[in-house]
Amino acid sequence: MSTYQHIVIAIDLSQESGEVIAKATQIAGSAKLSLMHVIEPLTFAYGGDIPMDLSEVQEQLQTQAKDKLAALASQYGIDAEHCNVVVGQPASEIHRVADEDKADLIVVGSHGRSGLALLLGSTSNGVLHGANCDVLAVRVHPTD
Repeated sequence: MSTYQHIVIAIDLSQESGEVIAKATQIAGSAKLSLMHVIEPLTFAYGGDIPMDLSEVQEQLQTQAKDKLAALASQYGIDAEHCNVVVGQPASEIHRVADEDKADLIVVGSHGRSGLALLLGSTSNGVLHGANCDVLAVRVHPTD
C-alpha cells in the first residue's frame, strides 16, 4: 500500500514517458494520479529574436501535447480530468502544479546525462531542488 495520497507525474511526451508512468502506477496504490506536461514558450526557445508571431505555432504545440497526454492517460487508466498541459519553465511549473494540487510525490523521468548536459542541469534536477514534497526520478532507457 502506498503512503502517498496524490502523485503528480510530469512527463516530456517522449517514447520513454511510458516508463515513468508505469513506475508511478506501480507505487501508487490507492493514490490519486495526475499527469502533466510543460511546454516552454517558443519565445524562450528563440529568445524573442524571430520577428514573427509564434502564437499559432504555440497553440498547435499545445493541442498536440493535449492529445498525446490524453492518449497516455487513457492507456494507463488515468482520468482525463487529471491531465494538465501548461506553458512555462518546466521545473517551476511542475512545482506550482504539485503545490496547487497538494501532491505529496512528484515523479519525473531522468535520462542520466553526463558531461555538458549534467553541468547545465536538467528538468529532473530542477524539480528535485525546490519541491515541497518527495520527488522520484525514474531512470529511463532511451530507445534509439
